[in-house]
Amino acid sequence: MYEPKLEHPLRCGVDVTMKILGGKWKVCLIHSIRNGLRRPSELHRTNAYATPRVLNQQLKELEDHGIVRKVIYPVLPPKAEYFLTPEGESMLPIVDAMKAWGDTHGEEFQARLDVLAPLEAGA
Repeated sequence: MYEPKLEHPLRCGVDVTMKILGGKWKVCLIHSIRNGLRRPSELHRTNAYATPRVLNQQLKELEDHGIVRKVIYPVLPPKAEYFLTPEGESMLPIVDAMKAWGDTHGEEFQARLDVLAPLEAGA
């Protein structure tokens, strides 16, 4: 797991939440696992813009934080699945709120990005 050079103290609930969810793909992974995608290959396929290395790293961090658990089945070829722990399930209202906000404001945000893209390309 990535270890920062300077330790960031966890002074409030937002710090704790960001420590756990503060990764580009972590919320997407929790959302996917909640929707029944449990195998690493399914999670990679669903989050195709992320590299398998990054997804595996973020799944490991979620596992280290007790948000997901990995079950490895003793079969050939090896089979692994991820499940939300009770702590992970307690984060679902946060994930739902993020999804609802994105569904409500997504088109407006995309329109802003579309306006800014030509400006940034010319800069």
